Amino acid sequence: MDETKQEAQTKSLPLFGFPKLLPYLKPYRGTILLMIFLGILSSLADTIYPLFNSYALDHFVAGRTVAGLGGFAALYLGLMVLQGLDDYYSLYQCGRIEMLIDQDLRNKAFNHLQTLSFAYFNQHNVGYIHARVMSDTGKIGELVAWRMMDFVWNVSYIISVFVSMYLLNVRLAFYVTLLVPVAVAVIIYFQRKLIVLNRQIREINSTITGDFNEGITGARSIKTLVIEDRINGDFRRDTAQMYRTSVKTAHHSSLFLSLVTLMSSFALAMVLWQGGLITMEGAAKIGMLSVFMTYAVGILEPIEQTITTIAALIAIQANIERFDALVSEVSDVADSPEVIERYGDNFHPKKENWEPLHGDVEFADVTFRYPDGEENVLEHFSLKIPQGTNVAIVGETGAGKSTLVNLVCRFYEPTEGRILIDGRDARERSQLWLHSSIGYVLQSPHLFSGTVRDNLRYGKPDATDEEIMEAMRLVSADFMLGKMEGGLDAEVGEGGDLLSTGEKQLLSFTRALLSDPRILVLDEATSSIDTVTEKAIQEAIDTIIRGRTSFVIAHRLSTVVDADIILAVRDGRIVEQGTHRELMQKRGYYYQLYRQQFENESLSA
Repeated sequence: MDETKQEAQTKSLPLFGFPKLLPYLKPYRGTILLMIFLGILSSLADTIYPLFNSYALDHFVAGRTVAGLGGFAALYLGLMVLQGLDDYYSLYQCGRIEMLIDQDLRNKAFNHLQTLSFAYFNQHNVGYIHARVMSDTGKIGELVAWRMMDFVWNVSYIISVFVSMYLLNVRLAFYVTLLVPVAVAVIIYFQRKLIVLNRQIREINSTITGDFNEGITGARSIKTLVIEDRINGDFRRDTAQMYRTSVKTAHHSSLFLSLVTLMSSFALAMVLWQGGLITMEGAAKIGMLSVFMTYAVGILEPIEQTITTIAALIAIQANIERFDALVSEVSDVADSPEVIERYGDNFHPKKENWEPLHGDVEFADVTFRYPDGEENVLEHFSLKIPQGTNVAIVGETGAGKSTLVNLVCRFYEPTEGRILIDGRDARERSQLWLHSSIGYVLQSPHLFSGTVRDNLRYGKPDATDEEIMEAMRLVSADFMLGKMEGGLDAEVGEGGDLLSTGEKQLLSFTRALLSDPRILVLDEATSSIDTVTEKAIQEAIDTIIRGRTSFVIAHRLSTVVDADIILAVRDGRIVEQGTHRELMQKRGYYYQLYRQQFENESLSA
């Protein structure tokens, strides 16, 4: 769902999302209650200041005396100091509470993401998840800290001002009160207008950001396709729309502020007119008139801010609902309470209870359908893979070669049937137990920001430099260090951007090897390595996979001719299985793939 649709829904959202925040606010309830109390005290102090001024006018100015001035000044100064301390502590605690709640919400969201299966990440893009973890939590933290304090101060100030006015003079208070409904109607009207316009600006800004991102990341394609004019035209169109909408917003905002100022002036004029009459009649003093003038001018801004805060409270419901949906997401791959009790979870493993993993894998009458799919990609599939077996999975691009590997690694659960590891259902042991014994090399490997050594030690945190160099030698990756300034201390860049794809694959292979996995998965791991390096690494692979159960997803069929079992995948289904010799004799799908690839390579040569 796009941002515009999400925000449109917030108009009708009731204030039912706040109970979901209570568990996160509970640790700070004492501080929050104290902040509310201090906010009320601060608003009362702001209400009292005009009364001090009134007393000074009537007693010292009109009475032409300085009797009691010292005590008055001390009391006034004391109130100012106390309010200053109140404001300092309140602002400090608001900032602290905002950061603490942001931290708790983001930790909760990020930790929960680590427990979700691949299916969730396949169905939700990075931008969506990033917005939930960063943007939504930030808005919730701001709401709890600053919006709440603003709301408390404004409401308590409005109440105390009107109480003071009616206690001082009902007639003047009534005239000021008459202006409030008109002011509220004007504020609500313009708030709605400005909310709609600001949503449009955010939507257009997102489009401009996307255009800018494509213009930078797609620079090579833009130049080769010679579409600079078209891209530039799209960008100009969106920026022109942003200009028009922003000008319209500025127009409404200026008109709104002018009307608020006009109403404040009108309220002041009303107080001066009626207050002057009352003063001339002798029913009031100049001091009281000054109090009403201050209240009349200052009351509209708190009313405006209160309505703005209420609108923000309604709008924030969408952020709360989206955050709650994320942390309430139930993974379709999860350990049972009994398994967690014995083996621990991803964050609190009980390694002392982990049995050694040998590498026997069995598909027992497995049927599988992807969570977002409509058809089974495996139906009643059975296959025993003894420890140390080399299984090759081949097929055309997009045929679904990774399905079996995803099931073995328990990235997905079978729809029906069981996956047995060392003779036991994989669901009877923890995911972390299984994953800690699997080495996985992706076709497009991901490296973390840091040095070569840092990245390799993700496979084995306590690996020595000697162990790292030996692993690199086994996969023919040691030659890389001679070309990299700093050797193991060389930076790889964000996502490994400072390295070529082949170099990243070699490091990823080394990282997997360092963990000494019992099950090794190579997902087209040599696809971006040149022919000479591929030959060297293939020899290393032949040595490494001995004694380990290995799954090799291969594009180049020449690299899997010696596999113990070859599974040919077509349209998401296993259509053939056997050794290279057996499949070639069948002259079926695998035979066609092999012959076609051999002919293509011969033509290329």
